[in-house]
Amino acid sequence: MTGRVSFVGAGPGAADLITLRGARRLAEADVVVWAPSVVEAACVREHARPDAELVDFSRVPESEIVDLYRRAAASRLKVVRLHAGDPSLWGGLREQHDTCRKLGLDTEVVPGVSAVSAAGAAVARELTASGVARSLVLTGPDGDEHVAEFAAHGATMAISASGARTARIVERLRAGGYPDDTPVVVAYKVSLPDETIARTTLGGLEACVKEHKLYRTALFLVGEALKETPARRAAAGDEPVRRARPSRWAARVSRDSASVAAWSAVHDWQESARARRAAPARTEQADPAPGLALVVDATDTTADDDAANAPAEPKPKPAVAAAAKRKPATVQASTTPRATAKKPATPRTKKTKRA
Repeated sequence: MTGRVSFVGAGPGAADLITLRGARRLAEADVVVWAPSVVEAACVREHARPDAELVDFSRVPESEIVDLYRRAAASRLKVVRLHAGDPSLWGGLREQHDTCRKLGLDTEVVPGVSAVSAAGAAVARELTASGVARSLVLTGPDGDEHVAEFAAHGATMAISASGARTARIVERLRAGGYPDDTPVVVAYKVSLPDETIARTTLGGLEACVKEHKLYRTALFLVGEALKETPARRAAAGDEPVRRARPSRWAARVSRDSASVAAWSAVHDWQESARARRAAPARTEQADPAPGLALVVDATDTTADDDAANAPAEPKPKPAVAAAAKRKPATVQASTTPRATAKKPATPRTKKTKRA
């Protein structure tokens, strides 16, 4: 057995947007490598063990991180390196992964929710739409010099850049062919309580950034697919919208117990990893050990779902049913006394004594 390094996507910011697998890896980790500037502390505080070693890789050189990986290989430690959003987007995953493989460590990449997906969900728009924009171009913080070349394709663009470069971005988008009325969404700290989601156009982008004082790294979504649909006012005489009757499967999906069961599983992993209790030895006794009790969650609907999904018993075939009908019926004796008819009494003849 050797050490393991898991590259986990922490999501766009909110602690509950991390995946279940990522939360489990955090609960099992002996060492958590993260940057508080890009990953919220609530995510680590919620899912990591209290005794886990926390390393801020933004304040230590890369050589110390490599030494940490060597220590993990020698001591068989479980290390989690947290990435903001998804590790495969602007996270420097390749170099870290190759370094761990050279040291003989087991590696794993756990995907996460990207900030691009979270920003599209915040404005309730898909980033690609048929007839408008069939492609999505992602540009990192160091790729804004190619914005004009990418803009020539007319696709939806997701640009991660500092707000101080807004004027430069607007100039290159115009050079690529985007008109001033092109819709733009500016997302900053998306999914967090202090998030900023602003809708504007390419012509008013600089004023929008100055108004909200967005001078740090933000996400700019540009394209016709982000055009806002005007709200429809209800006219007099409109019929109320009829809601469809939910099916059995829709009712099962909408149960709150499903999310409760998922998060209870995460907390079980966390508590088991934090406690580090040894598994109880198996005994050959038939009766359970004293002090152990079976806890049943009242919100668990697994048995109900299994009963609902169980296939119906097959009906007997006609030949078997006909044969069953030909069997003689069994007669069960009754305990009620029968009323018997009385026979008519016959006259008795008088016997005479013989001498």
